Amino acid sequence: MPDIVRHDGSIVADHWQVLEHPAEGETLTLPEGPCLVPAELWLAGREHYAGNDQVGLWLDSHEEPELIADHVHELPLIAVNFPKFSDGRGYSTARLLRERFSYRGELRAIGDVLLDQLQFMKRCGFDSYALRADKDINKAPRCLNFFSNAYQAATDNDEPLFRRRGEFPVAETA
Repeated sequence: MPDIVRHDGSIVADHWQVLEHPAEGETLTLPEGPCLVPAELWLAGREHYAGNDQVGLWLDSHEEPELIADHVHELPLIAVNFPKFSDGRGYSTARLLRERFSYRGELRAIGDVLLDQLQFMKRCGFDSYALRADKDINKAPRCLNFFSNAYQAATDNDEPLFRRRGEFPVAETA
């Protein structure tokens, strides 16, 4: 069983199995235990999967989070696939799920996830990370908090640095 990294830097066993799209003419068969189903297949079988805390879904990089916007509160875990490290669409997907659609469950980065991306993924709202197999997971806790302060607001801190320092108070509105 592979391990994942949590947003607090802990390394834990990953009990979730990512299910691939079935081959042409085959049907999706759920294994024993928790699994992540491709988003369009979860939506197609929503009445069967909804409310089952053993079934989450994963979005591919080209799939918009609006696809599942009305159902995010039914999901215990949503994973976002990064097919290659240079594909940054997953960062926007995470922000939208957290900020626009108020998803509060576990949000996981899967696919081509590298150590130097972890802190940026955390700032966008991811809580767990399935590193690429050739990366040293023991280096991940340091990578999650490499920078002590960020200038910009993000999902992990909604105030920019200048507001946190108190240099520019927020103007009161009438």
